Amino acid sequence: MKQPLGVILAGGQATRMGGGDKGLLPLGDGTILSHVIARLEPQVAGLALNANGDPARFSHLNLPVVADSIDGFAGPLSGVLAGLDWAATQGATHIVTAAADTPFFPCDLVPQLLQAAEATETGIALASTADGRHPTFGLWPTALRDDLRQALQDGMRKVVLWTDKHGAATAHFPDDAAFFNVNTPEDLVKAGTML
Repeated sequence: MKQPLGVILAGGQATRMGGGDKGLLPLGDGTILSHVIARLEPQVAGLALNANGDPARFSHLNLPVVADSIDGFAGPLSGVLAGLDWAATQGATHIVTAAADTPFFPCDLVPQLLQAAEATETGIALASTADGRHPTFGLWPTALRDDLRQALQDGMRKVVLWTDKHGAATAHFPDDAAFFNVNTPEDLVKAGTML
């Protein structure tokens, strides 16, 4: 399998942060999103951002911005679908997703997901730690995008319900803190201490 493309999921509503784009909040000498990009970019063949609304607010990142194609706020699976559709136009067979609010995820995320997926028929793998699965961190085959589109149109919203149906593998990571995500102003302060 060739190196997958990366898609950063930034389509959430950030209600606990007062709305807006969590990823653009300052963290250290950059933003939450700049830390996510710095971790994912070296692991993938190319990178896009899944976000809704005016893409111009991300123009300084020089990344393609792909919006959800499913109407209404359909959650992370709609972001995965948007990424899969974009990747298919690039000729890619897989994408790896990462959440825009999780700046410390493992630097070996992609190789571990690829290795886990080798044991599956469908090629889906999700990251997990002792805390459980982290469904916004996964490896997804573009071949399943029409199946996912149908599931979303039928009302599917929970990532793991769809991935379990397809026999997703799990890539286990030892460090729960690696998947610490910034949901509240207090979390942002904590993230600053973790740099």
